[in-house]
Amino acid sequence: MKKMLVIAGLILSSCTEASAPDPIPTAPVVTTPDPVGEVQYFGQLKVTDGKLTDSTGEAVMLRGVSFGWHNWWPRFYNTSAVKYLKSDWNANMVRAAMGVDPADAYLENPEFAIGKIKAVVDAAIAEDMYVIIDWHSHDLYPEQAKAFFIEMAQTYGDSPHVIYELFNEPDYETWEEVKAYSEEIITEIRKYDPDNLILVGSPTWSQDIHIVAQNPILNQENIMYVLHFYAATHKDYLRERAEKAFKDGLPIFVTECAGMEATGDGPIDTASWNAWLSWMESRKISWAAWSIADKDETCSMVLPSASSEGNWTEAQIKPWGQVVKKALEKNLN
Repeated sequence: MKKMLVIAGLILSSCTEASAPDPIPTAPVVTTPDPVGEVQYFGQLKVTDGKLTDSTGEAVMLRGVSFGWHNWWPRFYNTSAVKYLKSDWNANMVRAAMGVDPADAYLENPEFAIGKIKAVVDAAIAEDMYVIIDWHSHDLYPEQAKAFFIEMAQTYGDSPHVIYELFNEPDYETWEEVKAYSEEIITEIRKYDPDNLILVGSPTWSQDIHIVAQNPILNQENIMYVLHFYAATHKDYLRERAEKAFKDGLPIFVTECAGMEATGDGPIDTASWNAWLSWMESRKISWAAWSIADKDETCSMVLPSASSEGNWTEAQIKPWGQVVKKALEKNLN
């Protein structure tokens, strides 16, 4: 029994600020304020009328960070790092990005991959945080994904903290292909976990949310659809596309976002990032920023000198990490 308790160009998925006003009129959102100074845990999540809610139907919002690919930055996949991201960065959600097909990723080394994912998931559950188990791939591997998500659902199906992300960024697959794949995986997960949140990717690096809105998955509960953006590349046109899908009732979850170009590099576009952040906040669209990694690129949030277990000095947190850390303060309000 359980406790009570989301035509620009081609993202290469490396990673990806409100000076400028939101070009879309923003309707005020009236909610009951959470206690100030405490990162909130909302218990069992569900999707109600196209929005993420707690078990009572009250709209809620998750804000957090995504770890970088586990096969390249495994050193951050540990209990202490997760605890630190809650206590110091005020994240109420983390995303464990399990690389699937590069060298030494899941397909080559599944035992190592599952060990890293479980380390993050177990730590998040212990900290009363939500955790996205992300199948971080650009290609379809239905049988392997099915086996992986069956194991995850069998292991974590009783925990309301867990969220399943079935396909990080479909690139050239059609929505019909992604939909069929997702329906098959959802069927397997629901055998062991009847109600935890499931996130479904959208075509073209999870940007074609408008196509999904025309033909969503039917007869399934607690399903949301993934949108990714990198603010220096994806601007008004993608947000307007997402806004239409949102108004049409499509439940959206932004599992990967950042302020620079889609390559993960280049300068942070502060105005575009802030326009996106304003849009997400005003509509209570949950988001995870990319990424906890130490690569020499704009989107990696820390320097190589940063400890694997958190407790980073301000000098070890790169500019993008500072921007994200500031945005996560909203989890205290």
